[in-house]
Formats: sequence, C-alpha cells, structure tokens
Amino acid sequence: MKIEFVTSAGAAEVLAVLVHEGRVLYGMGPQLDTATSGALTKAMSASRFTGGSNSTLVVAAPAGVDAGIILLSGAGDAGKFDDLALEAAAGAAYHAVKLSGAAALTIDAQALTADQAARAAFAARLAAYRFLKYRTTLKPEKTPSIETIRVVAADVKAADAAYAAYSAVATAVEFARDLVAEPANVLYPEEYAKRVKALEKLGLEVEVLGEKELEKLGFRTLLAVGQGSVRDSQVVIMKWNGGKKGDQPIAFVGKGVTFDTGGISIKPADGMEDMKWDMGGSAAVVGLMHALAGRKAKVNVIGVIGLVENMPDGAAQRPGDVVMSLSGQSVEILNTDAEGRLVLADCLWYTQERFKPKFMLDLATLTGAMIVALGLEYAGVFSNSDELANNFLAAGPKVGENAWRMPIPAFYERHIDTPIADVKNTGNGRAGGSITAALFLQRFTNGTPWAHIDIAPTAWVKDSRNPTVPDGAVGWGVRTLDRMVADNYES
Repeated sequence: MKIEFVTSAGAAEVLAVLVHEGRVLYGMGPQLDTATSGALTKAMSASRFTGGSNSTLVVAAPAGVDAGIILLSGAGDAGKFDDLALEAAAGAAYHAVKLSGAAALTIDAQALTADQAARAAFAARLAAYRFLKYRTTLKPEKTPSIETIRVVAADVKAADAAYAAYSAVATAVEFARDLVAEPANVLYPEEYAKRVKALEKLGLEVEVLGEKELEKLGFRTLLAVGQGSVRDSQVVIMKWNGGKKGDQPIAFVGKGVTFDTGGISIKPADGMEDMKWDMGGSAAVVGLMHALAGRKAKVNVIGVIGLVENMPDGAAQRPGDVVMSLSGQSVEILNTDAEGRLVLADCLWYTQERFKPKFMLDLATLTGAMIVALGLEYAGVFSNSDELANNFLAAGPKVGENAWRMPIPAFYERHIDTPIADVKNTGNGRAGGSITAALFLQRFTNGTPWAHIDIAPTAWVKDSRNPTVPDGAVGWGVRTLDRMVADNYES
C-alpha cells in the first residue's frame, strides 16, 4: 500500500470525510456540503447514517466538486473522539470502497494534527492487510482495487515525519500476521528461524540454536515436545541494542508451536487446522523486535522464541514421562497437549540466566481455559510484579487491544505438585486451568519480575468487528508491547 500526504484533495477518486454522531460534518465537510448545494446533508437525511462509529455512507459524483465519490465516515461522538475512533473511521473508509474499482482513497485530515493525520494513514494501511499469498483464482471484482492512500494534511512535512514510526509498527504487525497466517507445512521451526534471521538487515542481532546446541545446553522439556516431529526444534534469540551500552535489557519470550496436534494426547479433528496459529505468542515477540528495530527505539531488548512442532509418532513423549528441565527441576508430563508451558519453561529459565533482564514478559496461546474465562475479546495477564502488569495493562487500551489481570494464588500451587517429580504439567482437572498453567511457568522465572500473557482468545479472529483488524491472523500484542516499551522503558 502506497501512503502519500498531500496539501489538497485535488481531483480525488474517493474523498473520505469524517462525520460525528448527529450528522455533524467535520473538517472540509461543511465546505463540501456548501459546494454541492447541500448534497451531503440531503444524503444523510435520506439514510440511516448518523455518523456513528464504524459506519459509512457513499455519496456518488455530487455536482460542484472534483471528487468522483464523497465517502462519509462515522467518527462517533465528538466529545469522545480519540485516536482509536480516528483509526476506526479511517479503517471503515477503506473497507467501504476497497472493491469499488477506485485506485486511490483520499482521507481528509486537514483539521487534525500531524500525528493524527499519520495515524489515519496507519489505520487505513492496517485495514488493507489481506493474506492472499495462496489465492490464484480470485476474481478481479473480489480483489481490492485501492493501491494508494492519500491523506490531506495541514502540515505535510510534519505528518510524513510522524508517519515514519507508525510505518515501522505497521510493517511489524503485517510481518507478525503473515507468520501466524502461514500454513504449518510452509512455516515449520527451521523455516521460521530463517525468516527471523533475515531481520538482521534491520539491525537486529539474531542467534539460532538448533537441536544439537539445545541438547548440549539442556533444553530438554522444549526438545521433548518436538521429539515426535520430523522437523527439528529451534530457539531463536533476538537482540536490539538501541539503549546505552551496558544498560540492563528487558526481555520478551514467545511460544512458537508451529503446529499442535496435541501429541499423544491428540486433539479432536474438528478445528485442529486452526492450530497453525499456536505460534501467535512468538509472532508477537518477533513483531515487537521488528517494530523496535524499524523505528530505532532507544532501549536494549532481548527477544527469545521457542519453535517446535507437536506431533504424535513413535518417538513422541508419552503421558507419564518425566523430563528434566533446563532449570534442573523435573517435570512429569500428564498431558502432551499441555506443551506450550514446557517450551516456555526452558526459554524463560535460559533468558533470566543468560541475560539477567529487568523483567521477562512471555506471550503464548497457552490455554483453552483462557477463552472460557474471558471470551474472545480479552487476553489474560498473570504476573508477580504489579508494576510490570500495570504497564502492560495501561498500554493495551491505547491501541485497542484488551487484556485483564488474573490471579495466581500461591495456594493453587498444590494443584501442580506430584509425588513423582518436582512439578507436573497440568493441574487437577479443568478448574483454573489458565491459573495452574501460569503457576507452572512462574516456577521457571527464578524470582525475576515476570508477566505471562495468555493470548489464546485473541491471536486469531473469525468475525472481526474492528476495521483495522482482519479476519484471521491479528498480530495481537505487537502494538501493545511496542506502546508499553515506548511509554515506560525507552531512554
């Protein structure tokens, strides 16, 4: 998608104008209404369009203006108009005309700040994302025609400068979405590691550990998950050194199960195809590192992702096996479908031991129980640090990603105790499954400030109501993490 900032709408194919609730035209709207002898007011009066959020109205070829189409895009209540309302309006404008045949969409942001103009372009770009890599017979009328987003800004130079950081984040979100959307026969651990390694061109340092190195280091719970697959497991370490030399880094860890059959504890066939996105947590971490490098963030950050495929063959781990983790703690495997925590256990321990970070934050599509607890709109947050949890929770609403803090009571520890080993990988039955999973992870943090984000509800969406989020891969977490880092940890 090409993004341009311009001083005037000119002869726009499609010109989008914001309208607040109550049919209140904004920006150049009143001027256009006058030029068209009240055509915009008449069109609104003759329809149900009132300017509500995520609503649009097309006014075709009104006399008196050069625009072929004037698109009225609802911005909601003027008193509640904020960044997210602007994003929704810009995203909705794109969706309203994406199949129209027009090649360019012009958005009126002349009355907005330079940052808001940049954000409108950013939102339209996110709205335009589609994963069409494998579509070979898509009919032209079903293919989006918009190739250029033009934003009319009062200060083009300032808007263009502000857009640089937004563009870096948009590229990172798109990269994360692509990773999650890829089928598992294409994106397996080694291929995934290659794609991350290629990000060194952005200035990241990337280190890939293969199975021989992992075995030597003692990543045995992670390797146990992948031992039933013909694909080699990998751990990828990313470093962004944008802060002062010697400053203690912050660290992010992601679960990267590129496909999850459940192993010997095999999942039902219905819906198993969705398990290609069981690496959504790792995609969020990769997306964050991509964004930080892209906008040259002034902070030192470590990203660690554990990449495995969980398959059931003659070499697969069994329920009842006992495995020695990198931490030295023994783990009884009661359910091979509780595999993500085994991957994270070794990655968390390695991260805190090698890098001594200020904190660790992990993301994982970890438990179905999280969906039961919070539905499909919220991720769960578990943490041993109020400060860390609050910083994450404060960032989410600013970018439209919802999360809710969950308890990790010490008296639930008994549910993951077992007489045969130091810990078992599931609790006692279905009760509190997300909590016992978090408590399991906490045993591998060694007292480091830590937060666990269970994104099972939010990594993939089948009926998106957000104009900037497509059905399918969300890239959830990239924007929240980037905002959290920018607000709290950059020098």
